[in-house]
Amino acid sequence: MASLSSYDKRFYKKTIAIAVPVALQALLNNFLNVIDTVMIGSLGEESLAAVGLANKVFFVLSLVLFGVAGGSTVLTAQYWGKKDIPNVRRVLGLSLCIGVSAALIFTVCSAAFPKSVMRIFTPDGSTISLGAGYLALVAFSYPFQAISQCYTYFYRAVNKVAFTVVITASAIAVNAFINYTLIFGKFGFPQMGLRGAAVGTLVARIYECAAILIYVYATKGAGAAKLRELLHFDKAFIRQFFKIATPVIFNESVWGLGVTMYALVYGRMGVVPMAAITATQVVEEMFVAAFAGLGSATGVVLGNEMGANRLEDAKRHSKVLLLSNVVFSSSLAVLLILLRKQILSLFDLSAEVFSAAAMCLFIFACYLPFKTHNYVNIVGILRSGGDTKYTLFLDFSGVWAIGVPMAVLGGLIVKQPIYIVYAMVLFEEIYKAFLGLLRYRKGKWIKNIVG
Repeated sequence: MASLSSYDKRFYKKTIAIAVPVALQALLNNFLNVIDTVMIGSLGEESLAAVGLANKVFFVLSLVLFGVAGGSTVLTAQYWGKKDIPNVRRVLGLSLCIGVSAALIFTVCSAAFPKSVMRIFTPDGSTISLGAGYLALVAFSYPFQAISQCYTYFYRAVNKVAFTVVITASAIAVNAFINYTLIFGKFGFPQMGLRGAAVGTLVARIYECAAILIYVYATKGAGAAKLRELLHFDKAFIRQFFKIATPVIFNESVWGLGVTMYALVYGRMGVVPMAAITATQVVEEMFVAAFAGLGSATGVVLGNEMGANRLEDAKRHSKVLLLSNVVFSSSLAVLLILLRKQILSLFDLSAEVFSAAAMCLFIFACYLPFKTHNYVNIVGILRSGGDTKYTLFLDFSGVWAIGVPMAVLGGLIVKQPIYIVYAMVLFEEIYKAFLGLLRYRKGKWIKNIVG
């Protein structure tokens, strides 16, 4: 029993060692979003709405990248538990090939046809013009972000995440400084408005990518592979990769397309609802960041255990992780309800936008325990054992059978206020939490998928 207790302590210590840096990294990124929103919000509600819609393009790409990196993490974590370094590096190489290829497609479309892309989200001519100028520049940051994300997720799976937090923090500082300088024309530079924000993002993403690659190869860690090691695939390996990763990639893509449909509806409800939901989602992302960290850590540590054939340990530890989420998320929901107006006061919002955003945040807080449960259970536990087809079913049906119909019904047909539409859309989280818990209890996710 003493030995088991010692092992449990190491397990939870490793979970915290991954979850805290991942959560901190997400919080730092979202803190930058808050700073950007405050700066851009000072340019007016149309500018805020334009950037919110333009960034939906990267949101869709980021979900494709998350699908690639997430599917790769499942295999990397189990191979790492098995101490199979050659296959760990092959997974990284294949994820880089897919991720960068997807990013280049998004870059070409967004840079060459920015107004056409913006018209997908809104019919408002002024918003299209403002957003297109921003999008045409920021699109060139996508391939650099793809490389950074593939390496970041790879190092999470091999339990080394601290250095990525340091690099992210420094990249955020670079981004914030350039944004302030170019948006407002400080220190003798021209006042570029939204285009200045795009330049700041581009420079920061290039810096972040370069810093990660320099660190990886200078320290000669698991990711410091030669090109032939990254690209040494055979048909059997590629089949195994896509068997696990394809449902995750498709999952995130169709979910992202569904969430983009929400943005399409919000954009057609008017500038005020779009500005309110943009501010709401910036705050929402900050509160969810901690659970994204817990979800990522859950997938990695349980994957490591199952790759090492510790299946009963994985089952037992998953219960503790789910219970921890309930306690933590409920406490955070109460905190958000109490502080939501103080948080929104950081933004330069009109009284109408402020009131709508405050109601949206109240709605979000009520759904928070369900949403975070889905992060830990679906993204973490179920995927850790390769149960990716069922998680695809959950996200696909949740968005397209509940979320999108609710958005269209509430926003475009019966024309409810934005906070009512938001509440209708978020009902998908309860649906996924219920079915996801039933799947968890069946235990089909508990398996070693790398032999």
